[in-house]
Amino acid sequence: MRMSAPSRLAIVVSHPIQYHAPLWAALHAAPELEIRVFFTWDNRGEKGFHDHGFQKQIRWDIPLLAGYPWEFVPNTAGDPGTHHFRGLINPDLVARLLAWRPDVVLINGYMHQSHFLAIVALAARGIPVLFRGDSHLLSPRPSMKRWLRALVLRHLFSRCQGFLHCGTLNRDYFLTFGVAAERLFLCPHIVDNARFANNDDQQRAQAAQWRRDLGIAPTQRVVLFAGKFQEKKQPLLLLQAFARAAVDDAILLFVGDGPLAATLHRAAAAEAPGRVLFLPFQNQSVMPLVYRLGDLFVLPSARDETWGLGVNEAMCCARPVILSDQVGCGPDLVVPGQTGWIFPAGDSETLTLLLRSALRPDIDLSRMGRTAQSVMQAWDLPQARDGIVRAVRTLLAASGHEPEAA
Repeated sequence: MRMSAPSRLAIVVSHPIQYHAPLWAALHAAPELEIRVFFTWDNRGEKGFHDHGFQKQIRWDIPLLAGYPWEFVPNTAGDPGTHHFRGLINPDLVARLLAWRPDVVLINGYMHQSHFLAIVALAARGIPVLFRGDSHLLSPRPSMKRWLRALVLRHLFSRCQGFLHCGTLNRDYFLTFGVAAERLFLCPHIVDNARFANNDDQQRAQAAQWRRDLGIAPTQRVVLFAGKFQEKKQPLLLLQAFARAAVDDAILLFVGDGPLAATLHRAAAAEAPGRVLFLPFQNQSVMPLVYRLGDLFVLPSARDETWGLGVNEAMCCARPVILSDQVGCGPDLVVPGQTGWIFPAGDSETLTLLLRSALRPDIDLSRMGRTAQSVMQAWDLPQARDGIVRAVRTLLAASGHEPEAA
């Protein structure tokens, strides 16, 4: 009797990413698959890598390469990285993929030269390509750019057999560019829920002590912004709205770094003296505590926030959220008045009113946070893993190819 063998899935991704590592490990453990991850940028320098958003060298302090097989494909780019199209140039990528003899190749993103060319090359060789992206159509673009983008994407997507979408807006994006609904598979954007949702007494005590060390009284409510201090994230808009809200016993806490750091410090001193606190960039192992410093998480991005994985993290930590309508996860994760609120991007007045309302004493942010945490059970590792397994099975069945072993 012949038994089905695991399907061989090659995964192409730019570099080790803290959000991806648990998923790759879960796929490696799935009996239906045999995987290998091909990284197109080795950013493991002695001092880490330069993050253009944080404007500093970063070396993540959690394991990113444990629990799954991987290899780095040499990158010959003059300015390597994910901040521009020619930051990933890997002449050996396709040859290495073919040498591994995959049944399906999962390619993450098309906005880099090697990934774009690999889709075309693999399709020409008849190897099923599964594409994963998180783009949406919220950010406006000039009409000529929209037309050219549509032309290129329809051409590129016609070469892929399946698509992993991370949520509602991303699904609509693929449909807009001609992808048939039956070729779409939900693979939700996830974080390591278990690490962030841990509510043990020790963690609560550590967060409470950190708040005391920062001079935050137990009765004070904390609005938290954690991320890159850059224009598109709109931290200055948040600061100005918070100042105008003028809520007694409320604190605004900024955690992170970036090009607007000095501007934010000056604005805080001028517009809300004594009511705005700053913490520097915090590494991954500390982030579950960081979210517990706040009572309400705000992400007011103006554009290009394809998902907003910080929202997943905050909600896993039982924190309600306020998001702009440019944050891609909003339609899937925010139930207005239950897990948070959404406001029109750039609308300082509405954000001011929302902050004033959310920070009222009669609003039970703790209850909303528990609801938010329960919502995240549907946006977790098993759903993402199963979405990929289902997509691979469907693609191979459609191609008439079923791996077998004696």
